[in-house]
Order: sequence, then structure tokens, then C-alpha cells
Amino acid sequence: RLLEVGVGTGLALPLYKPELRVTGVDLSPDMLERARERAARARCLNVEALIEMDAQHLAFDDASFDITVAMFVMTVVPDPVAVMHELARVTRPGGTVLIVNHFSVETGLRGAIEKRLAGFADLLGWRPEFPAGTIFVSDRLRLAEQRPVRPFGFFTLLEFERMRQDQDP
Repeated sequence: RLLEVGVGTGLALPLYKPELRVTGVDLSPDMLERARERAARARCLNVEALIEMDAQHLAFDDASFDITVAMFVMTVVPDPVAVMHELARVTRPGGTVLIVNHFSVETGLRGAIEKRLAGFADLLGWRPEFPAGTIFVSDRLRLAEQRPVRPFGFFTLLEFERMRQDQDP
């Protein structure tokens, strides 16, 4: 079972393997309607539900999903720490949490631009100054992999393993 938080218009839905049972959540009813239309057009029979829900307060039982995914979400939610704790909670021990997001850098031209743009976060609708450490908050999650995402490496994929109770963080 896979949970996509911030499913939006469902761009990724046709890309999931058919053996995955997919649930998507988003705050926007309009986006969810577009996701439903996309899933129907693409005949995504593995999409079990597309639900209006706040990622900071997921209405799922603990350990409900094998994989949880949040793509391009963390810099737009009001409380990314709460989202990370919720992702850890609803992912089963031994499962995977995948985050794809923009993370800021401290130095160079890009760092300077991000710092300058930070004052306009409300207008932009996302936080340009957002260090990766912001979401390294759960002792239930261990970073398994970190890699840049093409084309320019502006986004980063973080893969976390949901720790089992008998594992040390």
C-alpha cells in the first residue's frame, strides 16, 4: 500500500506500478477532482482512494502503508515537522518514506538567491530557504539515500527507512 501526500492533480498516479494499491490525499477538492479524472483516463485501477485530508493530521491508523510519498510538498505546508511525524506514524516499520523537494543551500549564487527570495515566500507560495535538516526530525526514520533529481539537481530525493522497534536510530 502506498500513500501519496499532496497528490494534487495526480500527475504521478499513472506512473505507479499496477501492483501498488495507491491512496492519495490533498487539501484541495479541485485538485482531487482533476486527479480523479486523470486516474480514470489512464485507467489506474490500482488507485483505491483520493481523499481530501490535511497532511499534518492524517486520518489513518498507525503503520497503514508500506510506502509514503510527499513530492514537492514540504516547502508549502505550514508545518513540515508535523507532516514528517505523520508520515513516520502511518508508515509500517521497515517501510519507506520518500520525499522529493527543493532544499536550500547556504553558499554560492543559488544560496544568495534563496536568501533574497525568502522574504517573498508568502507571495511565492513556497519557502525558497528550506534546509534539508528541517525535516530530519523523527527518530522513527533513518536516511537510507539522498540524491539530486534531474534535470538540474534543484530538487532532492530523500529516502527514509521506517525503523523497527528493535533498531537504533
